[in-house]
Amino acid sequence: MKIVLQRTTGASVTVDNRTVGKIDHGLVILLGISDEDTKETVTQMVRKISNLRIFHDENDKMHLSIKDVKGQILVISQFTLYADCKKGNRPSFTGAGKPEHANELYEYFIQEVQHQDIPVQHGIFGAHMQVNLTNDGPVTILLEA
Repeated sequence: MKIVLQRTTGASVTVDNRTVGKIDHGLVILLGISDEDTKETVTQMVRKISNLRIFHDENDKMHLSIKDVKGQILVISQFTLYADCKKGNRPSFTGAGKPEHANELYEYFIQEVQHQDIPVQHGIFGAHMQVNLTNDGPVTILLEA
């Protein structure tokens, strides 16, 4: 599993000129899933993300979690995180999970975020999406399981 996590002051995702997900302050999560990933992998990553202290406290130190600031999460499926550009000029995506497996874990990821009592919005798996966000900081973190 590969995740690009971005702290945001606002974000949305649009499919066919229709907004399908929108959050205020919180996190945008670009989620890449491989065939080796499991529900246990998802549970561990969601636990890590929900407790990650990357929001500022009253002393302007990164000391608070998404739960502490009552933030929201926008989850976007992103198989292109598995792009392999070592050979030639066209990326290979053979490391990305098969769609059925990846979609199952994507949906499970969203459920696990909900179980953490964090409001969550999401894109549409496999759709062509436009994602807009204002990166706060900027804070961008790469996570890999």
